[in-house]
Amino acid sequence: MGIPDSGEFCETRGTCEKNSWLIGFINACPYFAIFLFAGWLSDPLNNWIGRRGTIFIGAVFSLIAPFGMALTQKWGELCATRVLLGIGMGLKEVTVPVYSAENAPTVIRGALIMTWQVWTAFGIFLGTCANLIVKDIPRIAWRLQLGSAFIPAVPLVIGIYFCPESPRWLMHKRRYAKAYRSLLRLRNSPLQAARDLYFIHAQLVYEELLIKESDVAKEGNFFTRFFELFTIPRVRRATQASGIVMIGQQMCGINIIAFYSSTVFANAGASYSSALWASWGFGLINFIFAWPAIWTIDRFGRRALLLFTFPNMCWTLLAAGFCFWIPIENTAHLGMIAFFIYLFDIFYSPGEGPVPFTYSAEVFPLSHREVGMAWAVSTNNFWASVLALTFPRMLQAMKPQGAFAFYAGLNALAFVMIWLWLPETKQRSLEELDYVFAVPTKTHMNHQISKSMPWFFKRYVFRSTKEPCPELYKFDEVDTTTPNIFDKNHDEHTEKMA
Repeated sequence: MGIPDSGEFCETRGTCEKNSWLIGFINACPYFAIFLFAGWLSDPLNNWIGRRGTIFIGAVFSLIAPFGMALTQKWGELCATRVLLGIGMGLKEVTVPVYSAENAPTVIRGALIMTWQVWTAFGIFLGTCANLIVKDIPRIAWRLQLGSAFIPAVPLVIGIYFCPESPRWLMHKRRYAKAYRSLLRLRNSPLQAARDLYFIHAQLVYEELLIKESDVAKEGNFFTRFFELFTIPRVRRATQASGIVMIGQQMCGINIIAFYSSTVFANAGASYSSALWASWGFGLINFIFAWPAIWTIDRFGRRALLLFTFPNMCWTLLAAGFCFWIPIENTAHLGMIAFFIYLFDIFYSPGEGPVPFTYSAEVFPLSHREVGMAWAVSTNNFWASVLALTFPRMLQAMKPQGAFAFYAGLNALAFVMIWLWLPETKQRSLEELDYVFAVPTKTHMNHQISKSMPWFFKRYVFRSTKEPCPELYKFDEVDTTTPNIFDKNHDEHTEKMA
């Protein structure tokens, strides 16, 4: 958004193709920067300067880069400044959910973490407002549109100064007095603060003992912990699950609308002003319908929200693509396209919108949380960059009908992946999640196919049973006080208990 449509410059097919790839590359630059650099830099930065310091640095990049974008003279300069913007985005994407997860009580952890998505949606909405405000300014409208991105960074730069540092990070650095003062600000009473101080301390001590006694994890450096994401079975399954929800956020197709909403509506026959107003409506709906997830994410769970919203995103995106076949001179053409795109947005906002970052911030054990979140964010932004790079060309080659149908099919695929491979995490403590992710993927798949699927058809299709769905995890039969995630026999023990 804010980058001229390639069609304005197309005199030949080759020029048109070149401009579509160039626009895609410029849009993808921040996401390339995140998955190549910023996502991974966040781990050592978090270790050195803490959560608040890392968020502050990210906010400074987000504050300065838009001014550079507004003043650029060549497309290469624009790409460079958007890379700087990506560094700021990446540091925040990794750190803010982790910071929220470490500060939040278990019972409302999901709601507090997903506020990240609520205010991300609000930032997108502010961007569409800025596009409308400056749309009639001649010659420099696009510069003002790009430069206006500094506005949301201002309250972040100021506000992070007043936030307490993560108690868990402070205790990891042996700063217990400061950690207690942080908890006093984060809890209702000194008694609760003292309780959580001891609880976090016990977790850290136990975690250090596990690592020292392990044959797998000998070093605590970044590279060792990164390889442990794929070698320790419990951590590997968390890596797999976080990767699924992060890839699913791009597979669902939301960013083909978020990146190119005005272009999509222009292709639907809207005028320049009408396309910007339609894009503004998309941003407003995205923000408003993110709020219901605050009340549903901890009540119904992360997995349930995804399984409900993905099929609905599939058919609404497919319907929006089909509406491009309505003759353009028919007044229903633009109206129906906008209607189904808005319906798609309504289903996305409380589901795949808030869940990926919430889920990824809580599934990793404390020893691998920063590097695990860096992996998840990098995965998300790699596919975001692929989407931003390819969609302009996809629109030309496949037309809107084909492009929308393609992403509708990916929604169906993502639904199957989530149903088969994604465990639920709502209101589970760290110890319980160790057992959840120690259950082999094959065991989880077999339960979904042999138990959950027959129960679903009996309950909701044939109406022949009122029994609850069979549970895979039986926490009342498991001793969750000593789960050694590095123990080679841990998976076998957990599978027998499940």
